[in-house]
Amino acid sequence: MKIIAIVNQKGGVGKTVTSVNLAIGLARQGKKVLGIDLDPQGSFTVSLGFTEQDKIPVTISSLLEKVIEDEEIDTFEGILHHEENIDLIPANIELSGLEVTLINTMSRESVLKEYLKLVADKYDYCILDCSPSLGMVTINALACADKLIIPVQPQFLSVKGMEQLFKTIGKVRRQINPKLEIGGILITMADMRTNYTKDIISLLQTTYKDKLHIFESIVPLSVRASEISAEGKSIYAHAPTGKVAVAYENMVSEVLYG
Repeated sequence: MKIIAIVNQKGGVGKTVTSVNLAIGLARQGKKVLGIDLDPQGSFTVSLGFTEQDKIPVTISSLLEKVIEDEEIDTFEGILHHEENIDLIPANIELSGLEVTLINTMSRESVLKEYLKLVADKYDYCILDCSPSLGMVTINALACADKLIIPVQPQFLSVKGMEQLFKTIGKVRRQINPKLEIGGILITMADMRTNYTKDIISLLQTTYKDKLHIFESIVPLSVRASEISAEGKSIYAHAPTGKVAVAYENMVSEVLYG
């Protein structure tokens, strides 16, 4: 099972939309995919149509607590199925409390990794939708991931904010997960009609093209992309011929074959 974390400590850059459409895009290519919501706001969960996330009895928080307490976990415990052929482990506000618990836990960076061992032979890919922070839950994601995808909105502060993220990634590589790779920077919510957007994209490419992969696929700014969260389905089901769907299809191809 390949583990891909969608990560950026800045909010509002399209992490969840990317997680949803990468996961379902991989499933459309015949892959068995598990999505895990690692944000206490439960955006990934809500975006897949599970809107009353605080009433869900088993979440990623309760599963990780079982790992910490060394309790037995059934293989498919807590896993929800989405109609577009992916599975999901949901999250809700309880995950905020887990941050505190993890601080005093032995091998605190590897709790999620221990859980994923239970389901690794059931899936081809696991997509981790991380919260906009660099707390212990996100560190757990970095500790078990094979690759990171970093969605970035073409704005100066978004680009500037990546410096702290790269420092954290470097520390995780040195101390916890030497095999961690940056799969690439994905430019999202791009209004290509403006020179400002074009300038920021040019800055990104100039700064990072020799150091890491920048996805050729650029996700355009679109009302339809924001609508899918309320509908509980992917962009492929909502607007299959639109520019956003095409962009994510191309991005999925880059992940599979790039």
